[in-house]
Amino acid sequence: MTTAARRRLAAPTLAMLPRVADSLSFLYADVVRIVQDDTGVCAQVDTPRGVERVYLPTAAVSCLLLGPGTSITHRAMSTLARHGTSVVCVGSGGVRCYAGIVPTSLTTNWLEKQVRCWADDQARLAVAVRMYERRFGESVPEGTSLAQLRGMEGQRMKALYRLLAQRHRTGKFRRNYDPAKWEEQDPVNLALSAASACLYGVTHAVILALGCSPALGFVHSGTQHAFVYDVADLYKAKVTAPIAFSLGSSTDPERDARRKLREEFRLLKLMPAIVTDIQRLLDPDTARPDSQPGVEILSLWDPELGQVPSGVNYGEDGW
Repeated sequence: MTTAARRRLAAPTLAMLPRVADSLSFLYADVVRIVQDDTGVCAQVDTPRGVERVYLPTAAVSCLLLGPGTSITHRAMSTLARHGTSVVCVGSGGVRCYAGIVPTSLTTNWLEKQVRCWADDQARLAVAVRMYERRFGESVPEGTSLAQLRGMEGQRMKALYRLLAQRHRTGKFRRNYDPAKWEEQDPVNLALSAASACLYGVTHAVILALGCSPALGFVHSGTQHAFVYDVADLYKAKVTAPIAFSLGSSTDPERDARRKLREEFRLLKLMPAIVTDIQRLLDPDTARPDSQPGVEILSLWDPELGQVPSGVNYGEDGW
């Protein structure tokens, strides 16, 4: 097979691209060089036996987490972009999320819905209420303010931590996250931070894949990851907190938390749940679980007609 033929086979087509809900959750890589060869994207590392390569299923990975010591070539980045794979730069072991790269072949449908909700105070509060109800499975009394909602959330999480500490016999627990004293943290805090960071990365990837802005949060504000934190909070009580407390005696809680979180993503089908939850939060009346971010569809805005087709010469309408 010629080089040109191999490149044609490796090039993605629209039919090959999976929905974000069908993608694998995330792939973490560090201390490797990610390159593109004639057949695909691979991670390569120098060993005593020579250069070893592992090919990455870029079209089936929603989020590629790049840890310290990782380098990536321009050709590899181009392939990831064509496949719609989000690339997120993270700290060691997936802890902390620094930046993400957005695929360009997206519609702005959900971004526009997000902006409309975010820009209106009443609509923004309504989204925050829906987040609380989705997170804890209970209704919020009418007229509840955002400050009251924060207080309710804080009490619920404290009660959850007490319950999990008793169940796993980890002793009295206090959430503590101090990057300057990272190695001094207890196993539960280390596991909780590592699991949360990976959850942020996956949530960030879903938000980018839907075409939403990770910066326009409804509860969190003032950071480029505000909406990421909002959405990730929906799953902490059900997923990351139980995982972290189950690792109270682990000798490597960060590694074990990432491994168990990956299993939870698969067992709970959390990726499609995140897609559906974001859609329902932003537009509960029209969100459909099978909605899929599609290829770019360009249209023109009209204050009376809504969206009208682009690529049309409207001068013939007597303008």
